[in-house]
Amino acid sequence: MVEIPKAVRAKALAAGVTEWLAALPGLVAQLEQDWSITVGRGYEDPTEAFVAEATTGDGLPVVLKLVIPRAGNHAWHEITALRLAGGEGCVHLLAHDVTRGAMLLERLGRSLHELALPIGRRHEILCSLAQRMWRPAPDSGLPTGADKGRWLATFIPARWEQLDRPCAARTVDHALACADRRITAHDDERAMLVHGDVHQWNTLAAGDGFKLVDPDGLLAEPEYDLGILMREDPVELISGDPYERARWLAARTGRNPTAIWEWGVVERVSTGLLLTQIGVQPVGRQMLAAADRIAQDYSGYVARSGGSWPRELPKDVPP
Repeated sequence: MVEIPKAVRAKALAAGVTEWLAALPGLVAQLEQDWSITVGRGYEDPTEAFVAEATTGDGLPVVLKLVIPRAGNHAWHEITALRLAGGEGCVHLLAHDVTRGAMLLERLGRSLHELALPIGRRHEILCSLAQRMWRPAPDSGLPTGADKGRWLATFIPARWEQLDRPCAARTVDHALACADRRITAHDDERAMLVHGDVHQWNTLAAGDGFKLVDPDGLLAEPEYDLGILMREDPVELISGDPYERARWLAARTGRNPTAIWEWGVVERVSTGLLLTQIGVQPVGRQMLAAADRIAQDYSGYVARSGGSWPRELPKDVPP
């Protein structure tokens, strides 16, 4: 029997693909035959796909993943990113079927979230893995950072209204302004393959190290991946100087702190809205609360500075 996690069911219903939910048991059975695997228990954590343990006919432990079908070719993007990375910093892709949104992956261990490592150690691991994935991929056909920025700039106000405005209007305005700046800054010649969703739930133990899973697959400035780390751990972020995390990530990777900060603003709001929509709490509320606090502090900075946006991160905004 195929048990579908609550968050996956909610995401599929939000995408309007109820027929996929109904057909899922039959699809799993078909893939068992096609790939000579036996599918076992499903994982409870995923939100974007049905993911389950499986075993090959030779006894190799693997993972079956079936991506929720929706606009945007998400399965193709993920498959392409995994193929381009070739297991460098991320999970090995063993087989795939783009039409059915299916992947057979190497089975990894526990997530960084389960291991509960200190935040500083987690950031070191995540930066290292992201950097291993970054590489030129100019003819891959993947969406660009500008494409993603435009999508987020449409998603944020639409979902904000749909959810009855769960954060302040100036928070949305702040996110849209940051998205516009990152769209404008996109440079095809500088763009690289990035994971697109680097966080502790997407990082699993592999031997004596770790690997990333579930790449979105983008051609973007590498700062996009580091912006994901800015949206995560929102309570810890605003318990001190939130700008310091962006500065540390920039120093650790040799990237631009302002670009990291701006992607973090956009991702914090968009992900907070998405998690609120599919009922993943309290983290959805925490992200939006952090976004409200940061937008409020920044609006005060802009007022003091005469309405100009700094070229580098401001140093006098209160934590």
